[in-house]
Amino acid sequence: MTIAVTRRTLLVCAATLAAGPAFAADDRFSPDGPFSLYGQATQGGWLRGRVPVGTTSLALDGMAIRFADDGAFLIAFDRDAAPTATLMAQGGDVRQTLSIAPRAWRIEHVDTPMHPPGMPDAEFARRRSGELAQISAARTRDTRAQGWGAQGWRQSMIHPAAGPFSGRFGAQRVFRGVPAAYHSGLDIAAPAGAVIRSPADGVVVLAVTGDPFTLEGHLVIIDHGMGLNSAMLHARALTVTEGQAVRQGQTIGEVGMTGRATGPHLHWSLAWHGHRLDPLLFLA
Repeated sequence: MTIAVTRRTLLVCAATLAAGPAFAADDRFSPDGPFSLYGQATQGGWLRGRVPVGTTSLALDGMAIRFADDGAFLIAFDRDAAPTATLMAQGGDVRQTLSIAPRAWRIEHVDTPMHPPGMPDAEFARRRSGELAQISAARTRDTRAQGWGAQGWRQSMIHPAAGPFSGRFGAQRVFRGVPAAYHSGLDIAAPAGAVIRSPADGVVVLAVTGDPFTLEGHLVIIDHGMGLNSAMLHARALTVTEGQAVRQGQTIGEVGMTGRATGPHLHWSLAWHGHRLDPLLFLA
């Protein structure tokens, strides 16, 4: 790994950090630098590391980052992350500047308006604010208070359903110059009734088993620890409940097309402290 060192600042080449897509400590990685970083230093990607001895607190661009008792931690980068980020440990005053590799996202320009003419759906507007509030609360819920320290963030993830990819993370449409929200996850074209499995260990923080949400349908969100969580959308049925601990590979539901979906598929998204991540980069 090539590192240019000054007295307190180290510049790490993104290419040397992007060692591979797996998410586990194994021989395929060569951790290096003061934080022993390895992973995917790219937009939508992640890095794992270990704090230097004597570290009392850790921050990424000023945001406090938790680290485990063994010093291990996870950081990740949004789809639209800036070209650089600064990781700083207090206690030893160690600073490392990270180069975040850009990605070429698929952008499609469409010569139609974003929204069809007419009044907005009053029922949709009435329900949507409450649904978004539940999703936001689930994504920020700290399950450590339950005495469960989810360790899924340490694992290489598995495919939550079997099938070809029908939609990729980061793709975006622009309607007559107005950009729509980008695709925030990975679509898997699995048939209705196919098994949905937990991609990693965690705790269920939201399970919509009653009336399906207007867009997401029957939705489950799993906290994997350290701010990392998965969401699986459009399920036909869920077999887990809120507060339940799940293990990697455990059945959590069935693929469906509830909510806003044109056919059976599983939409899988990952987020870390509000940053949207590419699930493909977390797979073994």
